[in-house]
Amino acid sequence: MRSRELAARIGLSEVNLSLLKTGRVKGIRFETLDKICVALDCQPGDILVRVAEDGGEEDGG
Repeated sequence: MRSRELAARIGLSEVNLSLLKTGRVKGIRFETLDKICVALDCQPGDILVRVAEDGGEEDGG
């Protein structure tokens, strides 16, 4: 699915979706996350990655 189609399905602007995709936001509404997961038929853990404060990914253990 292209970004334009996803943005239209979830009611978000393409600019805001792009900001989410590139990690340039500090938060996301649960409602928006839910809409994305419904549109992509996935779970939040399939599309989110925890990033440490120093910018590196955390390995969870």
